[in-house]
Amino acid sequence: MNSKIWALLTLLWVGASSVSQLYAEPINYSEDLPIEIELPSLKEETPEEEEATPQAPPTLSEEELTAKFKDLLEGIITKRNAYMLDANVEGLKSLYNTSIKTGLYAFENEEIKSEYLHKWADKQGVTFQDIHSTLHMRKVRDRGDGLYGMTCNISTEFSYSYNDDPDNITHFRLGTSHYIHLKEHGENYLIVKEWYTDPFADSLDITEEKSAEMKSYIADHKAPEYTPDERTQNAIDYAHKYCGIGDGEYLFKYNKNYLNCNPRGGDCANFASQILHEGGKFKKNNTWNYTNDGTKAWVNAQALKNYLVNSGRGSCIAKGSYKEVYKAAYQLRPGDIVAYEKKGRITHVSTVTGLDSKGYPLVTCHNTDRLLVPYDLGWSNKSITFHLIDVHY
Repeated sequence: MNSKIWALLTLLWVGASSVSQLYAEPINYSEDLPIEIELPSLKEETPEEEEATPQAPPTLSEEELTAKFKDLLEGIITKRNAYMLDANVEGLKSLYNTSIKTGLYAFENEEIKSEYLHKWADKQGVTFQDIHSTLHMRKVRDRGDGLYGMTCNISTEFSYSYNDDPDNITHFRLGTSHYIHLKEHGENYLIVKEWYTDPFADSLDITEEKSAEMKSYIADHKAPEYTPDERTQNAIDYAHKYCGIGDGEYLFKYNKNYLNCNPRGGDCANFASQILHEGGKFKKNNTWNYTNDGTKAWVNAQALKNYLVNSGRGSCIAKGSYKEVYKAAYQLRPGDIVAYEKKGRITHVSTVTGLDSKGYPLVTCHNTDRLLVPYDLGWSNKSITFHLIDVHY
């Protein structure tokens, strides 16, 4: 064989072996083997492979997920407030997936609340002018299949005016901690689950024949001329600052120097005691003290009410159902205490920190955080016994 032809065949054999090793597949070397072999360029194939492979949508970071659902949830809550203000039940229902049990339950809870607010307004002779919420998103989790779980704090401000004095607006706030599930539904998201401690759980139950009498008495009342002394004003300021829904930097914050007793069953007495001591400058003693977790008289609603009355630091103005005490309640002034008895036991206490344009007492407290809320709102059920305590500053 010609030496040149042998050299060429040797070169082709070595090149073919290299290709075989590159792809790990056998190549059929025949007599018709082409003389020129083009090795594929890996750099040229890369873009073609990227175009052929569908790319998964980018995963949102934790901050991006939180920001996205903060905006979405704020939009839903804004609509819910508007529907509640207008008593628009169908609009309210449109925000929930009522085809599943948890979604239906969440809707029915809000429907009852809306009905209750309007019933209370009718009893009071007022009209709600606005409902506005501020939301702080704590955490969002993607649970897959278009379902997202989130926890958040919501501060909701309600504005009302008396029907015979529409230009005089009273504002109050309610703070709640929520656990919510939103599920993708077409281009929108619907609420499929929601849990929170409802501030209106002990709902209003006043007979219609009594409502007209109450409404008339409240409408005819006039706010007293009242200026708090220094100790009382300090107590008011402390309450408004650390109620959990205070202004600015104090929104969604308690005083860190005290234990938050909400996980242990409620922080209402602990906060009322703080108001009396930190603001009102009442001195601690062996019975009423905050050491470690606080004494029983400091942190327990029943024990605090009994301590105030038995120690002489307070006295009872009136005791009874709402219809039995609502007239006497106009004697309450900022710094005083309202205790709420249910089934024979004091389960909650709140501190009066203001009066509305008719002199109706407004309270501030923890548990479901309240700032300047009408004292009976959410507590006017006929099974509730009120204890009105005049605190002696």
